[in-house]
Amino acid sequence: MGKFKTVCVFCGSNSGHRKIFSDAALQLGKELVERKMDLVYGGGSVGLMGLVSQTVYDGGCHVLGVIPKALIPLEISGNSVGQVFVVSNMHERKAEMARRADAFIALPGGYGTMEELLEMITWSQLGIHDKPVGLLNIDGYYDCLLRLFDKGVEEGFITLSARNIVISAKTATELIQKMEEYIPLHNQVAPAQNWKVGENHANDL
Repeated sequence: MGKFKTVCVFCGSNSGHRKIFSDAALQLGKELVERKMDLVYGGGSVGLMGLVSQTVYDGGCHVLGVIPKALIPLEISGNSVGQVFVVSNMHERKAEMARRADAFIALPGGYGTMEELLEMITWSQLGIHDKPVGLLNIDGYYDCLLRLFDKGVEEGFITLSARNIVISAKTATELIQKMEEYIPLHNQVAPAQNWKVGENHANDL
């Protein structure tokens, strides 16, 4: 049994040009099954999303896909995988995925995957959550992004403690192990309770 009950996986609706990315998606799915971790993801049945979700579903763990209505014709081909929760827009999608997850993992992907990853890193820095954020850096795919984070530290835009928010590894097994050992080191910008604003106070912001 793994430490996390539900893991959110960010990944693309494309598979990439090389088999190594598909293999990584399958391996991550198997790792989640082995640790009896459920999956919440973007809801697509194609690309790396389809590979991860089908592997977890076939392994007997719960799969929840959160997808905006507008993307259903583009990202679901044939039958959907597991339970599908339809939302109105991308903001709702990300908020719902974040709410339901105990940890986040990003596979190689495009703009959308990187945007989801960076938002969860930012939310951790701000204090909105304290959940581990992992980067599955297959064959150095994210090396340039990690160097950019290091550059941010060097130039004074990212604190050294906040740089430790990003957990990276080359294999799913190593990544999840490091995420289970994660202890936040950074000072949160604002306490978590300060972000939980009731509907009655929404207009006060």
